[in-house]
Amino acid sequence: MTDRKVVEVLKGQPMFPPPVWLMRQAGRYLPEYREIRQSAGSFLDLCYNPDLAVEVTLQPIRRFGFDASILFSDILVVPHALGRDLRFEEGAGPLMTPLAASEIERLDGSGFHDRLAPVYQTVARLRAELPAETTLIGFCGAPWTVATYMIAGRGTPDQAPAKLFSFRERERFEALLNVLVEWSAQYLVRQIDAGADVVQIFDSWAGVLDEQSFEAFAVAPVRELVRRVKARYPEVPVIGFPRGAGGRYAAYREKTGVDGVGLDWTVPIELGRTVQRGGAIQGNLDPLRLLAGGRALEEGVDAVLSGFGHGPLVFNLGHGILPETPPAHVEAMLKRIREAGQP
Repeated sequence: MTDRKVVEVLKGQPMFPPPVWLMRQAGRYLPEYREIRQSAGSFLDLCYNPDLAVEVTLQPIRRFGFDASILFSDILVVPHALGRDLRFEEGAGPLMTPLAASEIERLDGSGFHDRLAPVYQTVARLRAELPAETTLIGFCGAPWTVATYMIAGRGTPDQAPAKLFSFRERERFEALLNVLVEWSAQYLVRQIDAGADVVQIFDSWAGVLDEQSFEAFAVAPVRELVRRVKARYPEVPVIGFPRGAGGRYAAYREKTGVDGVGLDWTVPIELGRTVQRGGAIQGNLDPLRLLAGGRALEEGVDAVLSGFGHGPLVFNLGHGILPETPPAHVEAMLKRIREAGQP
C-alpha cells in the first residue's frame, strides 16, 4: 500500500506539517456540490446513488488535495436500513417518526445490507478512483447519537427526549443501543471490506450527557463497536469523536480503545496535549475561524499547529465546515498549514 499519511499518523507517527482533511468537506460550501445536489432529487437519493456519491466525495479532493477523503453519506442510514422512515427537509434537517419503546424489539435488520449495498459500492469505487496516497475514511454515528434522533424524530437543542427516555426506560434504551452496536459494527466492517482505510465514529451529542450517562451511553457502546471492528480488522485505525466531552476526552480514548480522538474547538491546548500523550488526535480549528478568514483564521491555524503539531496530529476542524464558508478560505488554510513545514 502506498503510504497514506492519515493512516500513519493515526498509528502514532508524528508528521509536520500534519495531514489535513475536513469534516463535511464534501458539501454545500462548494458550488460544484450544489449543482449535483439540485439534480439528485432528495438528499437520501444522493447518498444512495453511487455515481453521484462518488462524484461529490471526489470534488474536494480534486479542488484542494486533502490527505483524506470521507465517504459521502449520513449517520442515519443505519436506522433507515433497520426499517425506520427518514427524510431530510431544507432548514429542518433529518426527520423521522419518533421511535416508541414498544417498537425497539421490532427493529428489522433482515434487509440491512441490501439497503446499504449502494454505500458499499460507493466505497469500493472511491478506493479505485482516489489517488493512491489519499486515505479513505468510512464512518457511522455512535449508538447514543443515532438513538437521540430515533427517539426524538429530529435534532433538538439538548436531546432531552432521548435523555428522558434513557432515565425512564433504561432497559429498553440499552436494548436500542445494543441493536445499534450490532448493526453499526457490521456496517463499519463492510465499509472496510469495500476499501476504507480508516473508520470514524461520530458521537455529535456526547456532550449533553452527565458523568454516569456518558460512561453508560457514550463510552460502553463505542468500546464494544471498536472491539468488534478490531476483531475483524485489528490494523485498521478507528477515530472516535465525542463532541463536547470536555475533560473526559483522555478517559474516552483509554476506555474505548480508539486509535485517534477528534477534539472539538473548545478543547484547550493543555487538555488536548494530555489527550495526545495517549496517541493521535484530530482537530480542532473552530469552523467559524475558517468562515471568517483573515487574521482569525491565521491565528487559529497557528495555535493548532504550535499546540499539537509536533505530536501525532490530523489537522481538522472541531466540527463540520459551515455551508457559508468561502472555498478561498479553505485554500488559505491549506497554504498556511503546508507552508508551516517549509524552512
